[in-house]
Amino acid sequence: MTATRRGVLLAAGAAALAPAAAAAADPFEMKLHGTARIIHQTDLHAQALPDQFREPSQNIGIGNQDGRPPHIVGHPFLSFYDIAPGGAAAHAFTFLDFERAARRFGPLGGTAQLATAIRSLRASAGAGRSLLLDGGDLTQGSAMANLTRGQDMIAQGNLLGIDAMTGHWEFTYGQEGLAALIKAFHGRFLAQNVFLSAEAGMEGKPAFDAASGRVFPPFLLRDLGGRRVAVIGQAFPYVPIAHPRRLTPDWRFGIHPDRLQALVTSLRERHHADCVLLLSHNGMAVDLKLAAHVRGIDVILGGHTHDAVPVPVRIANAGGVTLVTNAGTAGKFLGVLDLDIGKGRINDLRYHLLPVYSEQIRPDPAVAALIARQRAPHLKMLSEQLAEAESLLYRRNNFGGPVDRLICEALREELDAEIGLSPGFRWGTTILPGPITMEALLAETAITYPQVTLTPMTGAAIHAMLEDVCDNLFNRNPYLQQGGDMIRVAGMRYSCTPARRIGHRIGNMELADGTPIAPGKTYKVAGWAPVHGVNTGKPVWEVVAGWLRRRKTVRIGTETGVRLEGVAGNPGLAA
Repeated sequence: MTATRRGVLLAAGAAALAPAAAAAADPFEMKLHGTARIIHQTDLHAQALPDQFREPSQNIGIGNQDGRPPHIVGHPFLSFYDIAPGGAAAHAFTFLDFERAARRFGPLGGTAQLATAIRSLRASAGAGRSLLLDGGDLTQGSAMANLTRGQDMIAQGNLLGIDAMTGHWEFTYGQEGLAALIKAFHGRFLAQNVFLSAEAGMEGKPAFDAASGRVFPPFLLRDLGGRRVAVIGQAFPYVPIAHPRRLTPDWRFGIHPDRLQALVTSLRERHHADCVLLLSHNGMAVDLKLAAHVRGIDVILGGHTHDAVPVPVRIANAGGVTLVTNAGTAGKFLGVLDLDIGKGRINDLRYHLLPVYSEQIRPDPAVAALIARQRAPHLKMLSEQLAEAESLLYRRNNFGGPVDRLICEALREELDAEIGLSPGFRWGTTILPGPITMEALLAETAITYPQVTLTPMTGAAIHAMLEDVCDNLFNRNPYLQQGGDMIRVAGMRYSCTPARRIGHRIGNMELADGTPIAPGKTYKVAGWAPVHGVNTGKPVWEVVAGWLRRRKTVRIGTETGVRLEGVAGNPGLAA
């Protein structure tokens, strides 16, 4: 049993990263190099239409993650991957000069455009030689997905021809909601790391395999080009921590590296798999550690952290080498993995992470028509203009962006609170200066537990909460990084030293007027998306929409309220 021993890793060069109109030929019409082609998409977050998504200017790595992919942003990223500044590739992979570049190169993604690209990639690979895999978070993150409980994206995914997927936000539709999505899905939902609780097992609750307690099929085995390819699904390991436990009461999650190792060994020895792939929603830091500990996986096709990594990272382990990839978010990219598979091993491979420049791709008519039908009853609501944005609004950064600042300020004012908080979600579109529509607001807030909260909290409790969330982000053990970026704040400021240990990262907490936040004093704190308890507050989009309608125009700066310490020169932090 061996993992990948040799790989010709092609980070997409200038031609492959340019829009199709500028390239010599359709970049998706690629001759197959080898036996099989794996096409990977992940973290679409229900963005059915072409969209903008600004890559982070903060993606800080601590300890042995400092300066290693994916913790490189901006100009260091371009230098690391030898990408020329100012071009289409620089725009797709970095935040640099985002507003100007967004208007020049146009939006990316869109499932109708993805369908055209995928069809070309599969046709050029040849019949029976390709798989389309989705890494999860397909069905959440838009108004339409929230209205249909994800069914709109499942219908589109069926037209794309997804062969297998795993999940994360899919679980927030609840156990019955996920069952409905799986029933409608034409492919296979895979998750080796979700098990029945002991109580649910004794009660005879449904599971794919009663003996192991696995709730879902753990793998897919497919013959491609005369070789056996196994795909293992790894769902997000921390669902009951990151989301309300009540949504998945019968299921237990985790990374489960020992069970994964046993499964890989069985696939190699019992099922005679020639190639083993892990379709993961762990997040890249977890995947890098897992690759070092579990032998026999050839390639990890990763998601969750929304990192666009042009070249797979090679990780040595006891069985050889495992390659770790991550294919970005919002439909911006397609990962294309061409494998030359021998008996029980990979002889060679090529990998491209291809940006999907929407304006250069003819939309697939069937997918475009489906989207139009789905949206038609809701167009009036979706198109309502709430206000005018006078500045760029984006989310993805370790410590916050203008989108969350806007939400926090709206909650403070509407709920008459001293402090506003917003979760460190990574999904959400980027809004260029211009109209803010209801659809755009819902693309930042559409979840199944959207209630606003107004909570009295002592200064000590606020400090403990910030320390806990910060540890999820910067714990030196990737297995204890439980997802998401730092909670966002308004109405207060603090300092953060990411390299310190928990309990010692957060300091100098003060209100916006400079008054120190006292440990024993109680403050009114507004927030949303409560994980614990059942809340009856208004949906956050209703509160923020009212605030926007009254303001008419908004200008939000890039101030996060956080003073970072001890990270000068970190390539994951733009100067």
